[in-house]
Amino acid sequence: MTTADPDFARSEARQARLFARISKADAWFKVLGLAWITPVLRIVAGDNPRAQVREIWRLLAVPLIAIMTFLLLWGTMAPKIQTSLGAIPGPAQVWEEALNLHDDARAKAAKETAHYERVEKRNQRMIDQGKADQVRDIPFTGAPSYYDQIWTSIQTVFFGFLLASLVAIPLGIVAGLSPTANAAINPLVQIFKPVSPLAWLPIVTMVVSALYVTNDGLFAKSFLVSAITVTLCSLWPTLINTALGVSSIDKDLVSVSKVLKMSTYAKITKLVLPSALPLIFTGLRLSLGVGWMVLIAAEMLAQNPGLGKFVWDEFQNGSSQSLAKIIVAVLTIGIIGFLLDRVMYALQSLFTFSNNR
Repeated sequence: MTTADPDFARSEARQARLFARISKADAWFKVLGLAWITPVLRIVAGDNPRAQVREIWRLLAVPLIAIMTFLLLWGTMAPKIQTSLGAIPGPAQVWEEALNLHDDARAKAAKETAHYERVEKRNQRMIDQGKADQVRDIPFTGAPSYYDQIWTSIQTVFFGFLLASLVAIPLGIVAGLSPTANAAINPLVQIFKPVSPLAWLPIVTMVVSALYVTNDGLFAKSFLVSAITVTLCSLWPTLINTALGVSSIDKDLVSVSKVLKMSTYAKITKLVLPSALPLIFTGLRLSLGVGWMVLIAAEMLAQNPGLGKFVWDEFQNGSSQSLAKIIVAVLTIGIIGFLLDRVMYALQSLFTFSNNR
């Protein structure tokens, strides 16, 4: 045996370990929407460059070409469409307006910081003069920035989504375990699932106004109206998928639980939930997507200061920049929706043993 053989074997082992690491990382690249990184790493590692170039073309070049084609068609056709506010803005005008919104947000943040600095100095002066009873917490009353409105929408959708999950998952487990409960719940699901948020909104508004009578509570009424509307429209996918996942668990496992005389709690936590988790997460992903779509319409009518209200205000404003700002908001809504789905996909990959790994 030559002296080169051990070196060759070690080199092969190192390369095999490298390919194993790349394959393991590939699952997370897919979760993050960055699957094209894998063939790049494989090329660097020397794994069939011709095949990896084809993968790079499919995963990176084709989507980029599609985006560029869309932008080209948008920029070409937009000026030809005239509205009451002028021509549809093209990509350049929309990008310029996005920069203006960013600059406006920075200016408002600076004003807010300066306001609280003045309040702090004023309160410190009152304390130094022995007038501690005149110390006041004076809130900033300026209009929210575009980033503040984005954050408000994200908070609202997660609040509504959390409420929907707390209702839908237990009901889904009950429906999946009991045919009788499923027979009782299923008609209600079929009746209320297709109801539009625009139909729920007046009812929710009246109920919240009747029950939430304080004006200085933890939540604003507009926030609660929007969040509860999101809850009512987004709980159904989670409920249906949870019930389906629970009812589809292996019957042999159910028989084993009976033989072992497992308690209901142990049966649910050790048998039902682990088996149904992939479908539960699928329902949660669908519910979050539905909730994000519903939220924009709810905010428009409830006047919750989020992205929906921003779109409505710009539509009512009717200035020459309004169309470009609305398109910025539309793109923002789409990008955030994509990121929310990626977050749920990452959690699904983290907590379930599925093909995502």
